[in-house]
Amino acid sequence: MAKIALTAFGAALAFGATSPRLPHPAASAARSTSEQIAINDNRTPAGTLANGILTIRLEARVGEWHPDADSDPAIAVEAFAEEGKPLQIPGPAIRVVEGTEIRAFVRNAMGNDTLTVHGLYSRGAARSTMADTIQVRPNEVRNVRFVADAPGTYYYWGAPNANPQLNQRRSRSTQLSGAIIVDPRGANPRPDRVFVMSLWGDSTAGAGGSTRAFRIVMNGKSWPHTERVSYQVGDTVRLRIINAGAAVHPMHLHGFYFNVDSRGAEARDSIYAASSSPRLVVTERLTPGRTFSLTWTPTRAGNWLFHCHDNVHIARVRPLDGSVTTPDHHVENHALEMMSGPVIGFQVTSREARTQVSESGARRQLRLVARVDSGGSDREPSYGYTLEDKGKNAPLSRPYLPGPTIVLKRDEPVSITVVNELPEPTAVHWHGIELDSYFDGVAGFSGSSGRISPAIAPRDSFAARFTPPRSGTFIYHTHVDEVRQQRAGLSGALLIVDDPATYDPATDLVMLVTVPRALAQNAVVLLNGTSTPDTLEMKVGSRYRLRWINVHTFRPSMIMKVMRDSSLMTWRPLAKDGMPLPTDQSTQRPSAVQMGNGETYDFEFQPSVAEDIRIEVTAANGTVLVRRPIRVR
Repeated sequence: MAKIALTAFGAALAFGATSPRLPHPAASAARSTSEQIAINDNRTPAGTLANGILTIRLEARVGEWHPDADSDPAIAVEAFAEEGKPLQIPGPAIRVVEGTEIRAFVRNAMGNDTLTVHGLYSRGAARSTMADTIQVRPNEVRNVRFVADAPGTYYYWGAPNANPQLNQRRSRSTQLSGAIIVDPRGANPRPDRVFVMSLWGDSTAGAGGSTRAFRIVMNGKSWPHTERVSYQVGDTVRLRIINAGAAVHPMHLHGFYFNVDSRGAEARDSIYAASSSPRLVVTERLTPGRTFSLTWTPTRAGNWLFHCHDNVHIARVRPLDGSVTTPDHHVENHALEMMSGPVIGFQVTSREARTQVSESGARRQLRLVARVDSGGSDREPSYGYTLEDKGKNAPLSRPYLPGPTIVLKRDEPVSITVVNELPEPTAVHWHGIELDSYFDGVAGFSGSSGRISPAIAPRDSFAARFTPPRSGTFIYHTHVDEVRQQRAGLSGALLIVDDPATYDPATDLVMLVTVPRALAQNAVVLLNGTSTPDTLEMKVGSRYRLRWINVHTFRPSMIMKVMRDSSLMTWRPLAKDGMPLPTDQSTQRPSAVQMGNGETYDFEFQPSVAEDIRIEVTAANGTVLVRRPIRVR
């Protein structure tokens, strides 16, 4: 199968494209396959360990996979198993201590194709100079021996015939992947969880039009069927994330910063020393074939999401029987019924009796009103926000783009009442803000047992109360029917500053990157609500803070730049996701940064000579998506 283009057909799925109610070919094929594939949570290492040698016997076969509920339709896919045991998605986990010799035997029981297996080799000094793949002909068994001599997070994967790239596997083979974890020698392995992400996609033509389906899963399941992971307040949460699929995933944690402990790939892992400066983020961009590990410590009880922030990836998907779900904006539970894909739910409980969050005391009072804008339709609505602050904000003229910038004071309690004047329910997520779970804005999930955050019904309101603990650049956006409502215009910049009286928007510049409202304009990108920004005036020698915010609904690989002619200029990074950067990560560098959805970056830029320069947002291939001229005088 060719590389899957999610942005094209994912948007069509999310907006309810029609197709005949026919069984999906993959689902039909699965019914002829008797073996059901088990879901692997990566908690049980595979193989047999004796005298410092791990012996593992892998077998690749075809089976029935249920990425949704076990009672939902199955897909016929190829998967790995330990010989004589059930097939698993992801494949059997190989976990050993550094220095262990691994003897792997691989049997190809898939059919008529030769199986190429990648990843079964040493990563450190013992790495062979020979080819790092093995070819296994049909019904053949091949063996390989190697030493796990470099601690880290790795993976193995397979594909029929000699397929050179992980992200170009055909749909039937996309689940042939498994984790390899090498723990450091001489240390007790710290408890962690391993999640392997993968993507299955298929596209076929039916009598009434195109039928397209995809599933993006974590450890073999798509939300809301993914595992719920439980911790207590004060626990140290350690996760290893492996992207064995064909899409970019900006992974976002609600309510907390996490520390990125390592970044790697199939062949290598860069583990940051405990003595190095922290890498604290709320969103980490993960490209195909890459890995990262993280730690975080929940300090507040409640339900918290960890999910891909490419909105198309978490939109409700078409059932695997080929039917189309009629768009319904009045479901019972928005988190469970209108989301899918790479999402994990964390349930954090307190070691003490739960206490109600205090809502007393003086708070700054704001009203954020979700309104219908002009020019929309039910399929492509035009929505927007207006901000009311005790009469300080004049009524905005339409269109309501971009969303109003909300400026709050660090450590000042605030109550933001979200008023819904839309014809459908909505909710607001305060992206990157450390707050109580109930106010986090995931309707039907945020909060805790007995106190779950509701969707805001039309002509109703909901007051979010929090005290921002740090200054920085954050985001507010809808968390209901995310692709549709966010595209409609429901997002904006949320700035926390030490003193709002000294905030100067002439030198403190918001760069909000969003998607146009119309599907026909998918190739267009908006900067602060427009595809044709006016000229920005700057003064020689003045210091400017550029607050980049990527809240696009797809395009997780855009590059933000400041250019002179064909050359990059320089800037100094100040913060990532609202967290100030340590000195060693805040050095002058070329003025370009690649951003995933849900990421924010702050840069200091100081022009030194009078000249005409420009800001650009480009695609990964260099295509300019939006440009803003700058006149320096």
